[in-house]
Amino acid sequence: MSAAAAPDEGRILSRVAAPEEAQFERQLRPRTFEEYVGQEQAVASLRVSVEAAKLRGECVDHVLLYGPPGLGKTTLAGILANEMASNLVPTSGPAIERGAELMGILTNLVARDVLFIDEVHRLPRVVEELLYPAMEDFAVNFVIDKGMHARTLKYALHPFTLVAATTRPGMLSAPLRERFGIFHHLDFYSEAELTRIVTRSAAILETPIDAPGARELARRARGTPRIVNRLLRRVRDYAQVKGQGRIVEAIARQALDSEGVDARGLDRLDRRFLGAIVDQYGGGPVGIEAVAATINDDADTLAEMVEPYLLKIGFVVRAPNGRRATREAYQHLGKQPPAGAPGQPGLFE
Repeated sequence: MSAAAAPDEGRILSRVAAPEEAQFERQLRPRTFEEYVGQEQAVASLRVSVEAAKLRGECVDHVLLYGPPGLGKTTLAGILANEMASNLVPTSGPAIERGAELMGILTNLVARDVLFIDEVHRLPRVVEELLYPAMEDFAVNFVIDKGMHARTLKYALHPFTLVAATTRPGMLSAPLRERFGIFHHLDFYSEAELTRIVTRSAAILETPIDAPGARELARRARGTPRIVNRLLRRVRDYAQVKGQGRIVEAIARQALDSEGVDARGLDRLDRRFLGAIVDQYGGGPVGIEAVAATINDDADTLAEMVEPYLLKIGFVVRAPNGRRATREAYQHLGKQPPAGAPGQPGLFE
């Protein structure tokens, strides 16, 4: 990531977990399908796949999970391993730079292990090609010697389940995508689902929270469980100092206002993004690269971390020639929308 993207590392609303928050997130993750909240269609389908695999004594078919960051892809991989009473072996696309590294992982898997590859779209092509026979035939091919003496040796692997996660399914090659038997898109969560999640998390952390306080956190969490748990962590600190340790609606509102998270879940970077479209480009249309240059941020960061939620709530629309701010975005920024501004009410409840 370029230096321009560095400010995102400190965003409270970033859907990418910082290293120091990894232990906190693991503490709050559900471990069974019963504990998991939301994504009903994906969970129901995976339940059936797991039960069928148990009855046959086989491993679950390979699974591809895609959608914005922070929606539970890693959690579902862990639940799948728990439900199959097997080991979860996690890694990520950027961490596997050479074929030998993937070979080492694959040859150490035991029967029915779940191999989880996050950001699978970032696997190098030479590494990706090694996955093809591993996924199809549970085998890998070694090439030994060179030139006219070159030979290919086939090494059998234990049957395993690959669970791959990506925020950019369009970047996956067709041969890799076609080798998955199960596909699930994870979408943003409703306010009611996030309220249940933050209430459960507060109970785990032994932090008193009332229903209005939980709803206030859920309302500002951008439809993302990772963010609602991160907000809970910040609000918990604020409540301990200024609210006698109990999270109520007023305390939650004060804490999040002080963090720059507004009533619709937008932070300073979101408002800078919208402000650039509205003020510098007359509401658009404008390309993402131009907006990134205007606010001195990284275009990939804006495309992955900022734009999806703004599209979801109808503050931005995509046109063939760029992004446009909607009437609702103008109103949220306290500005008078022009007569031709598009409107998209009611996209996010």
